[in-house]
Amino acid sequence: RSVADIMADAPDAIVLSPGPCTPREAGICLDLIHAASPTIPMFGVCLGHQSMGEAFGGDVIRAPLPIHGKIDQILHSGQTVFHGINGAFKATRYHSLVVDRKTLPAELMITAETADGLIMGLSHRTRPSHGVQFHPESIASEYGKTILRNFLDLASRWNETQRKAA
Repeated sequence: RSVADIMADAPDAIVLSPGPCTPREAGICLDLIHAASPTIPMFGVCLGHQSMGEAFGGDVIRAPLPIHGKIDQILHSGQTVFHGINGAFKATRYHSLVVDRKTLPAELMITAETADGLIMGLSHRTRPSHGVQFHPESIASEYGKTILRNFLDLASRWNETQRKAA
């Protein structure tokens, strides 16, 4: 499917899934983010999160250590997709790349990180775009359903606001 096909469908939200490779090798992901992010809520998981970081101007770099199947503590802001989650929680990580905090553009805010400062969550300051580096869909991740429900709630509120403005 092409970006034009997806945009023609006028989806209520888009989830950018995990996958192997880098954002530049991830098919239409970067183009889709550029086209859809101003108006369509987006949620990126792992590669989808990295693609959002890169599409908005950040660099994606090799993580200090590849992490595959490791459960780690996630520290978060309690904002956006982390609303209602009190304190740190455990989540499953499967990745060799991370969004580079040194090149993070001003329009993105860090919403979650590891104890050693690796970015685990991002949200755009003005667009309905959110991402997580870890895997909320993993059975070993705590609060996965809450995070996904929060995204759907954010998307619904955004879409309702847009309908009223139209």
